[in-house]
Amino acid sequence: MLRIAVPNKGSLSEPASAMLHEAGYKQRKDRRELVLVDGDNEVEFFFLRPRDIAVYVGSGKLDIGITGRDLLLDSGAAAEEILQLGFAASTFRYATRPGTADGVGDFGGMTIATSFPGLVAKHLADHGVDASVVRLDGAVETAIQLGVAEIIADVVETGTTLRNAGLEIIGEPILESEAVVIRRTGAPADDPKVRQFLRRMQGVLVARRYVMMDYDIRAEKVEQAVALTPGLESPTISPLHHEGWVAVRSMVPARDAQRIMDDLYDLGARAILTTGIHACRL
Repeated sequence: MLRIAVPNKGSLSEPASAMLHEAGYKQRKDRRELVLVDGDNEVEFFFLRPRDIAVYVGSGKLDIGITGRDLLLDSGAAAEEILQLGFAASTFRYATRPGTADGVGDFGGMTIATSFPGLVAKHLADHGVDASVVRLDGAVETAIQLGVAEIIADVVETGTTLRNAGLEIIGEPILESEAVVIRRTGAPADDPKVRQFLRRMQGVLVARRYVMMDYDIRAEKVEQAVALTPGLESPTISPLHHEGWVAVRSMVPARDAQRIMDDLYDLGARAILTTGIHACRL
């Protein structure tokens, strides 16, 4: 049975469970559940603190897990990223009071407060900077005001919280993070249960990005229409009862669907329909 770690709370929890549900896996109905067995799919889910997941997976106690790239790298666990999941995107950056420093090269001798000490210590070492790192859990922007540190390193979305605290973002991003699937470093790459899990998750990612488009077009304009809707491999084209017309079916990017429909209509296509894709295997 495949043993999978899933975030039990925070910004990763609900999107991860929703994606697993779309992939056909049973998910917990009570947030107090810590372990859930999905016997039909031969999977056992363990709902853990996001920060601990890389440690469990890296130790080999669990086969794979869903966590953030930032948490994986900060943990220092013997685990590696094997699939990007496209949600919980964030940017990890430095911030300080205006005039304190311009970039990481100016941090020598200073103290940096963060909830990700492992990640920050590695970044400083990679840049040859000798600075102190203080670990704080949450609201690290107050560390400067209270004199605990001159610099902070934190997850930044809009930057509003930092500006309200009188701070400015400095230097290049430390890390671009998102939710990822991880496994133990050096684990067998040909595990059929893991491969099946990844196929299902990849199927959800594709289904979320694409819609199925159907339309009718005159036969002499098929090549022009197909240029607009090439599909992942090639469209399906079927003759219609009405002579000189064909029906075309193709997957198109959801974000471009409305523009493509307009272009097809201008080309002479009619009965243009789009439908959502709930699951797929490519």
